[in-house]
Amino acid sequence: MNSWKMVPGIVLLPRSTPPTLLKSNPPKTMISTVICNGALQEARSEAQTGHGGHGGTGALSRGVTVTSVQSSHLVRAARPGQQSPGTPCAISSGSAPGGVSLAPRWRRRRRARSRREGDGASIFTLPRPLAACCDRVRGQRCVAALLGDRSRRFAPDDERRQRYVTKDGKCRVNLGRIEGWARFLCDLFTTLVDLRFRWFLLVFTVCYVATWVAFAEIYLLDAWLRDDLAHLADPPWRPCYQNVDGFLSALLLSVESQMTIGYGHRAVTAHCAEGVALLMAQSIVGSIIDVVMAGCMFMKISRPQKRALTLVFSRHCVVSRRDGRLCLMFRVGDLRESHMVDAKIRAKLIQSRLTKEGEFIPLEQTEVNLGFDTGGDRLFLVEPQTITHVIDQASPFWETSAESLKRESFEIIVILEGIVEASGMTCQARTSYTEDEILWGHRFESCMTREKGAFQVDYGAFDKTIAIQTWTRSAKEMQERGRRESCYWNTATDASRSDTNDWPWTEE
Repeated sequence: MNSWKMVPGIVLLPRSTPPTLLKSNPPKTMISTVICNGALQEARSEAQTGHGGHGGTGALSRGVTVTSVQSSHLVRAARPGQQSPGTPCAISSGSAPGGVSLAPRWRRRRRARSRREGDGASIFTLPRPLAACCDRVRGQRCVAALLGDRSRRFAPDDERRQRYVTKDGKCRVNLGRIEGWARFLCDLFTTLVDLRFRWFLLVFTVCYVATWVAFAEIYLLDAWLRDDLAHLADPPWRPCYQNVDGFLSALLLSVESQMTIGYGHRAVTAHCAEGVALLMAQSIVGSIIDVVMAGCMFMKISRPQKRALTLVFSRHCVVSRRDGRLCLMFRVGDLRESHMVDAKIRAKLIQSRLTKEGEFIPLEQTEVNLGFDTGGDRLFLVEPQTITHVIDQASPFWETSAESLKRESFEIIVILEGIVEASGMTCQARTSYTEDEILWGHRFESCMTREKGAFQVDYGAFDKTIAIQTWTRSAKEMQERGRRESCYWNTATDASRSDTNDWPWTEE
């Protein structure tokens, strides 16, 4: 049976790997990859020399399969000879054991034609948008892979990193194949409020025009049934609708009646009861449309979504020691002088995970404690606040170190909620931090000063950080090291033997 080919950062399988091996030893994520020129030679030499894994002499050929330990919704590019994936990149993805290409048929034909014509010495010829996002290793294209997300197979360069929530708080989740659209009509008011302004105005414009035309047709039909149209030149005839001789005149009568413009040359007379009933019905229908439109417009204008634009978050998270404990910190601030009432903050960790039973959970949400037990999650947001998450045994970052952070793939969603002081409505502001937006061994620079008997906030220093000496290992190792040191000093007789120079600190 063929053995697994181990290359630093990736796992290479021979093309002849049987499917039974994949079923008995399923990897976390199976993806297609591209190996070009020098990268293939380096990967072959790495595999033959046995660096970073098991041996084996299976032939590496076109369309090898790569298994990565990263999350399936994130993009990684691995350089041969490195232990961790490198810069994010977008390449085709999918589950392709045995060297099956997942590219469309037209793209495979173009690549085959390019190879026959001698265009490039690569195994696969990448399209220009994809080739531009690959790292350069000795002038050759490196191994590039996209984990799991087939919808981003040909993503542009500016979307290399798929975020769950953008920095400005927009959720990048598209809902598809929704059945039963009648559910949205049951809650018609919310559906109308959630519409964009252009569709909102279009819906009510159609409603107004439809009622005008409908009642104009009814007026004209009633006039025709009463023979008013046949006695237009008969002065003794008393019509139900005065001076209505066609559709346009009936339409003008309908608009004047519903919008209460005021009758002029044409009007509904008192010679027929059905005309009065139609006038009353149109007035009621018009009033309902006016009330619904005014209510929806008021709700759209007064919604506190724009209030979230003046709630700001720091660009980065920092990890440093505070009161002897390793902490994850970020900043929040309010740019308005009318402050948020009963502001609360919470955070979620979004990370993919493989369970012990082999179930892959692509976007698992884990609560990040921001002081819920002590009330630290309730903010008096008058000046910028530094939110602290203590990395303890209950923290999802308990075993995360500065080195392992570079290999992690996760996203921290921060949600700030509060009541708008002016309107009393609840406002929510969101942002997110990825693993490459966390600065290990930094702390925030102070942005508060006292001038002329008052505190001055300098938002120019809101995102500024300072590098400090910080423990680079995980909080778990830090606690174990501290426990061993404590036991040593409890039994030692010479306190002058203290030496902490061998502790792993970051440089200032």
